[in-house]
Amino acid sequence: MITLGSMSINVITLFVEDLHAAKSFYHEIFGLSAAYEDENSAVFDFANMSINLLDVTAARGLIAPEEVANQKAGSRFQFTIRIDDVDAVCAELNLRDVTLLNGPMNRPWGVRTASFADPGGHIWEIAQQLT
Repeated sequence: MITLGSMSINVITLFVEDLHAAKSFYHEIFGLSAAYEDENSAVFDFANMSINLLDVTAARGLIAPEEVANQKAGSRFQFTIRIDDVDAVCAELNLRDVTLLNGPMNRPWGVRTASFADPGGHIWEIAQQLT
């Protein structure tokens, strides 16, 4: 058994069909510059972890013998960013032509949320704790 103790997730790799579009999205929407990039990938550092955008053609070798799922296969997870004002962020996303998948809405568990997808189909949720 692996003892996790103080271990944390440092990098999440997302497989993308259009690396250029994904890099532009992360730069424009999150205001981040790539901490590292090459012809197959770009890494964006968030406060406590990094997102590695990896072209699907390079992803195959990373996870072989498993297959890389097609973007149209559907979502199996979402990222959540806790923020202070969902409505203000939704207004900013609207100005940047980001289409919301849902929200803003108040959830029964006391959180106001809205969701959107990046160009690779990865779902991002913004969440505001309600008082």
